[in-house]
Amino acid sequence: MSCLFCACSQKENLTSNPFLTEFQTPYATPDFDRIQFEHYEPAFLKGIEQQNEEIQSIVQNTEAPTFENTVVALDNSGEILSRVSGVFFALTEADTNDSLIALQGRIAPMLSEHQDNIYLNADLYQRIATLHQQEEDGTLSLNTEQHYLLDKYYKRFVRSGASLDADKQQRLREINKQLSTLTIDFGNHVLADNNAYQLVIDKEEDLAGLPEAVISGAAHEAEARGLAGKWVFTLQESSRLPLLQYAQNRELRKNIYQAYTSLGNHDNANDNKEVLKQILTLRLEKAKLMGYKNHAEYVLAENMAKTPETVMDFLNNLWGYSIKNARKEAAELQGLMDREGRGEKLEAWDWWYYAEKLRKEKYDLNEDEVKPYFSQEDVWNGLCYVVNKLYGITLTPTDSIPVYNEDVKTYIVKDADGSLLGIFYQDYMPRAGKRSGAWMSNFREADGQTRPLIYNVASFTKPAGDMPSLLTLDETCTMFHEFGHALHGLLTQCQYKGTSGTAVARDFVELPSQIMENWALAPEVLRVYAKHYKTREVIPDELIAKIEKQALFNQGFQVTERLAASLLDMGFHTLTSTEGLDVMEFEKQTMDKLGLIPQIAPRYRATYFNHIMGGYDAGYYSYLWAERLVADAFEAFKEHGLFDQETATSFRKNILEKGGSDDPMKLYVNFRGAEPSIEPLLKLHGLK
Repeated sequence: MSCLFCACSQKENLTSNPFLTEFQTPYATPDFDRIQFEHYEPAFLKGIEQQNEEIQSIVQNTEAPTFENTVVALDNSGEILSRVSGVFFALTEADTNDSLIALQGRIAPMLSEHQDNIYLNADLYQRIATLHQQEEDGTLSLNTEQHYLLDKYYKRFVRSGASLDADKQQRLREINKQLSTLTIDFGNHVLADNNAYQLVIDKEEDLAGLPEAVISGAAHEAEARGLAGKWVFTLQESSRLPLLQYAQNRELRKNIYQAYTSLGNHDNANDNKEVLKQILTLRLEKAKLMGYKNHAEYVLAENMAKTPETVMDFLNNLWGYSIKNARKEAAELQGLMDREGRGEKLEAWDWWYYAEKLRKEKYDLNEDEVKPYFSQEDVWNGLCYVVNKLYGITLTPTDSIPVYNEDVKTYIVKDADGSLLGIFYQDYMPRAGKRSGAWMSNFREADGQTRPLIYNVASFTKPAGDMPSLLTLDETCTMFHEFGHALHGLLTQCQYKGTSGTAVARDFVELPSQIMENWALAPEVLRVYAKHYKTREVIPDELIAKIEKQALFNQGFQVTERLAASLLDMGFHTLTSTEGLDVMEFEKQTMDKLGLIPQIAPRYRATYFNHIMGGYDAGYYSYLWAERLVADAFEAFKEHGLFDQETATSFRKNILEKGGSDDPMKLYVNFRGAEPSIEPLLKLHGLK
């Protein structure tokens, strides 16, 4: 009887499962009003089954392989799986819970096995390889985008082990399955460790130096945690950094700094040292199976940089400039401390506090003075103004689209001619179920028939009482940055999912995002959107001038901590053996060899370096690599005008619309007329 009941329940669940057909919502957006936790696993299983049937149809086709019946068919396969994966993995990053975390652990190896079944399918590989050879022989005529899609799939099969012998393929399957769970474990440990920490302040005198907005936010956080009458600070950046910037109590600064920089390193259930070692060991073994010396060599073969040597030359060149500036900045901060006469030596947890004091001293500016002009809503309005001026697009808020959390807002995005570009989801509020940082992704990719569903996620300062969410200058730039990624997805004109939007080389993908930051604090843009949240007074010209003057302030620190993380990433992934590896000792030795000063840590230390779990392994350098492109590319706007339509149209047509449909450097040269120089990058950061 119970077996019959289970079968009926499963059948009923599948029948009512919203993932199994296109969502019956406006614009076919995810139906969060109907989606329940119990829908995910059956939808994953059905999605795998559907895609397996589609793959079988491709390989059993008795007709000779063609671009349409093989490459396009593969590109279009797995509709159910794409639909459920898009939603599920968005929530495991932005709004997770214990049930989702547990299911993620079960699903990951299943999906790993499914991907291996596709890319180790000898018959499917043979069809792709046949087409690839035909194109090389000149007997298959494809346009540029079709060439890049075929080439992408051919390389994916080869890089997935399709040409290896059976024993090596079996080992590769085992490695992939292990990595799929270990990388999830790593991120979950960081999230759990992050959520376990709270700095509770119960003495008002310990709040000395903190701005009223920060105090109010900490009081609201305490109340939400059942600690009314106290003040709580967390490791979320919007909570942690203000404490480091303003708190006069040095011990509190030390407490929160050390808590953050020791995430995943407490020898407890959330410790990541051994997890990271296992990941590095498996990645190295996989790279060697594929014929590479190390993991970085394997990864970079598909990036613009091509080789670890090219990346290391680039990073080491920058390091020489940045560490020199960082040492000067440290000496300047120590001088400020010496003038206070307390006999204290500058430590890492002092940097933000004394940098803020020095900013005030040198430029008569502090973030507390600026923030009232940067409410989240006003910054968003400024962003909408910029993209409308540049590209003619409009974002119209709508309440008709279901969302996964009440904090999420949605917008209909249209082009200048009124045509639909896509739907945009905005999720900017911090919460316990959201990992730290900011990112862009999609619920649905675009192709020639369908427009994308794009989202941005961040954790900006929460509103407190009648005070709205007030952003720092850095958070303002982050909003513009992530929407640059969104533009890459929304404006794509590619015909295939595999080349659409952000499906580009990892060290090219940050160009559209980082270039948008240049408009965030441009004086003519600030005069449009930066308004005092109470008085609605437009930001004064003298304050704009101060923001401009301090643009190069603290750049030695900022570039050095990013370079340190990039070099740590490359150090881990250029290892040719992990025998006896102690990840923290390796980090120390790497930093000592570089000459990193003790007052600066890598932006992400080994045990909480989530980027290298999420696609930036041997790739964190990409941000700085892309900045070289950005600094050079923005010169075109500076030469012709911030909103010059010819320049904006060229950037849109040659970069944003093209996705991964052509060689990235060719796309860049089509826009700029030449390959990028490093000089604008050095100038941008005041490094030369």
